[in-house]
Amino acid sequence: MSRLGKIPVVIPSGVEVTHEGGVLTVKGPKATLARPMKDDVNIKIENGEITLSPGDTPQAKALWGTYAAHTRNMITGVTEGFTKILEIEGVGYRAAVEGNNIVLNVGFSHPVTLEIPEGISAEVVKSTITLTGSDRDALGQFAANVRKVKKPEPYKGKGIRYQGEYVIRKQGKKAV
Repeated sequence: MSRLGKIPVVIPSGVEVTHEGGVLTVKGPKATLARPMKDDVNIKIENGEITLSPGDTPQAKALWGTYAAHTRNMITGVTEGFTKILEIEGVGYRAAVEGNNIVLNVGFSHPVTLEIPEGISAEVVKSTITLTGSDRDALGQFAANVRKVKKPEPYKGKGIRYQGEYVIRKQGKKAV
């Protein structure tokens, strides 16, 4: 039994939620998000609350809490939005936003260009990249793609990391 699935999701004022044709749509002041939902989980929208309950299939119990979390994330995204902050560490490492692309100079012989997905905005200040958006999944995936360009290495800690991420450092070679 899902603990998250049992708790009804409260719909704040200014947010519209509809469930038609297997697609859950959430409209709010910041954005409109849509996500396909299987019929294994029963979704009822009544009295300013969304109630989820599992069906009879074996997959239903597995999807129940997941769909509840997705619904909460969609409502938070259209009202407040999400933010991911990445830090760049290393001598000569830098980033810049050029149009709809983010250009990373992180120790390669060439700059690495990544296209910023629709619905996500990027801002670079010194050695921090701030990514904001309404869709938590898309934002997290793009942040992971940016970090994947140059993961932090364990000897000097150079690379791109999430804010607050701790990198275990290795000792390195010893002089004899």
